Amino acid sequence: MKLNRVRRRRRDMQKAAAVNVDRLSELPNDLLLNILERLDTLDAFRASFVSKRMQKLPSMLSQIVIDLGDDELVGKNSVVADVTCKILSKRSPEITIRNLKVKLLLTPNDCRSVGKSVGLTMATQKLDAAEFDILTPKNSYLCKDADLLNYANQFNTFFADCPDAFSGLTRLQLENLRFGESDIPNILSTCKRLESLCFFECDAGIQSVLHVEHAGLVELVISYGRFKTVQLDCLPKLQRVAYTWILDENPLVLGFVPQLSKLSLTNTRLSDKTLMLSQLLANVQTVSDLYLDFESEKIWFRPECPRVLAPLLGQLRFMNLDNLPEDCDIAWTMFLLEAAPSVEELCITVWDHKCAKESQKSYSKKTDVKWEPSAPNFKHKNLAKLTIYGFQSDSKFMGYIKRVMEAALNIKEVCLHDRKVCNLCAVLFPHIEVRPSTYPRSFEEKDSLRKKITEASMMMASPAVIHFRS
Repeated sequence: MKLNRVRRRRRDMQKAAAVNVDRLSELPNDLLLNILERLDTLDAFRASFVSKRMQKLPSMLSQIVIDLGDDELVGKNSVVADVTCKILSKRSPEITIRNLKVKLLLTPNDCRSVGKSVGLTMATQKLDAAEFDILTPKNSYLCKDADLLNYANQFNTFFADCPDAFSGLTRLQLENLRFGESDIPNILSTCKRLESLCFFECDAGIQSVLHVEHAGLVELVISYGRFKTVQLDCLPKLQRVAYTWILDENPLVLGFVPQLSKLSLTNTRLSDKTLMLSQLLANVQTVSDLYLDFESEKIWFRPECPRVLAPLLGQLRFMNLDNLPEDCDIAWTMFLLEAAPSVEELCITVWDHKCAKESQKSYSKKTDVKWEPSAPNFKHKNLAKLTIYGFQSDSKFMGYIKRVMEAALNIKEVCLHDRKVCNLCAVLFPHIEVRPSTYPRSFEEKDSLRKKITEASMMMASPAVIHFRS
């Protein structure tokens, strides 16, 4: 009896599922396509097999995004290549592909099959945007010099075999490649439609100099690698640059970049050398968004006379100073406010992030910054918001906030956050002592600090609002 009941229930469930499938397949194509395009393309491909009618839909998708997680991709790279080729081979040339993105492991057969299929699609169909994100079988922590050279050779073979695909790319992400001297210029000259180029742990040899020229590139991201200098010679449409460098000598030269508006700079190595922003930005007066990351280490540029920097930072609207070491006073940042009279938002993060530090030793002697105090009558008319992560209720932070509010005539909002927390730090460095936080917890503590801070803005027509966001 019990077995019969189980069998009947199973049959009922199968009938209900069949009914639901029939109902789904009865929906209009445009509605079904709208549903499928909200899924990852691999999931949409699997879902299409619930009925014969739906099996035709993947070839009608306007965007094809196959972007598995790095670990998942290791076991499914061939599946990704196979599905990509099948979907592209069955497409109607009348349907525009708005966006094509494929993430692949750098394996010769899979890359070549996808490259040939994408190249044929570009030759026969309209494709608005196309992206390759090429990962290497080993991650950067496991790669040795021989691996970097080997992966670069494999990529160069892929690149040479599939020129039609690369000539139509609008975005390219690469990692763990040590190119020859002419390889990167060759990529740039072939990928004529390229708008975004991202390198992670890529270079053309230790202490190499990279010259970049491209008529249409809008975004350039270079993280790590062993370039001595990256020289942006002629990039008339470039708007965004993010550069994380290791070597210390003259890391970035900004040439003809008339549209550069967002600049992100990170230095990951300790050195006695410091840079001068006035030299780095000598040819650029268009930056409106500046991000500087100090990786919880020393301050890698030196304070300068605001009058020298003012012509270069005149367009700056947003400034973010990230991962300042906790032992370092933050009063020196006032010279940047003086040099950037149009800044509307300033964000400062003070954090000894152990994972990010080059060493876990104390570098307190190396973090002090010598600077000339700002003029006592300095006033700033445009700063509207100050945000501090890592705020502590001590004289360093309280004095700084009061000084900013005295100078900023129109500041409207001050947001104060406790230190950021990294769970990985606690696992990797369980024996490293963490300073106890003095961030206010109770309502009474917050209210008391709020009153002390707002004393500096009592003369303003509308005093700033102080937020404690723990």
